[in-house]
Amino acid sequence: MTTGSTPQQHDATESVERDELARLVPTPPYRDIDADRLLHRKAHVLRETTTPATGPNKSFRSRLPRRRWAVVLASGALVGAVVTGVSVFGGSPPDTTPPASAESAHLLERAALAAAQKPGGAVRRDQYTYVQTVGRSAVLSEGPDGQMQRSSRDEGLEQWTYSDGSRATVQSRAGGPLVTLEPPGAASMNSPSYKLLSGLPTEPGALLERVYQDVRRNHGADDDQEAFVTIGDLLRHSVAPPAVSASLYRAAAHIPGVVLISDAVDAAGRHGVAVARAHDGERSEWIFDANSLRLLGERTVLVKDGPWGTAGSVVTSIAIVGRGVVDSPGQRPHA
Repeated sequence: MTTGSTPQQHDATESVERDELARLVPTPPYRDIDADRLLHRKAHVLRETTTPATGPNKSFRSRLPRRRWAVVLASGALVGAVVTGVSVFGGSPPDTTPPASAESAHLLERAALAAAQKPGGAVRRDQYTYVQTVGRSAVLSEGPDGQMQRSSRDEGLEQWTYSDGSRATVQSRAGGPLVTLEPPGAASMNSPSYKLLSGLPTEPGALLERVYQDVRRNHGADDDQEAFVTIGDLLRHSVAPPAVSASLYRAAAHIPGVVLISDAVDAAGRHGVAVARAHDGERSEWIFDANSLRLLGERTVLVKDGPWGTAGSVVTSIAIVGRGVVDSPGQRPHA
């Protein structure tokens, strides 16, 4: 406080200085990271850098959404640098991810309109939703000599999910026998029933907030990327009411960092146009038929060289080849 000034004069001077500073410093183009997201990211760094090393011949997880296993070679010094960097600059670092591109938002709106026009008859409580996918994913494992070995795994899947979630899900993987999964618990965004999906908001903003609430509660990585992955999982592996599917597409158009890819190929060899988001050296793509805007599938492409391969390599590719509603596991929808 200036000598001889009153508290009121001091406050008035500070207010003028803040107003002048606001005029001189431009508004950041993108939002700052909020406190919750900062804590999640710091916890993620700490968790990854303290993960014990795997033993010989222990296979790593496949490169499927939310199942990827990253090799982390960071030291405690890195964690110190992150924490120090935050404290030195007096707050959280800015999130400079740009908004979804206009081209991707336009494609997602077209996909939403197409989804909303699909027939969506009532699904009975005693019925099952059915989804069939084909595809492959890359798997890394450590050999006896300590060298990383890459192989390919069949990701073909047929899945029958009881409409209200009160009975166990049944699956057939890679053309194998029907397998009943663990007894069902409460349906969730990671394991949704048709009943849960039917109760989701059809207003895109409210739906996106619901998705963010889920990823902040259950996942410690980048919120925007996890939201994109969550919505992609719901669209690919579930059967939802048309209005909810349309809302999911529109919600995705508000996730920062989403862009348009003019040509992409799904696991069934079908070309289409895609929306995508890059994160941590890889790009997740949702592939659509260019004419009907039907979702064909999803793939993950490396955007930089790493243990999984060189930039441009496809490490996961999944195509949707069947979807519908049936009366019991083992049945398939009529063509």
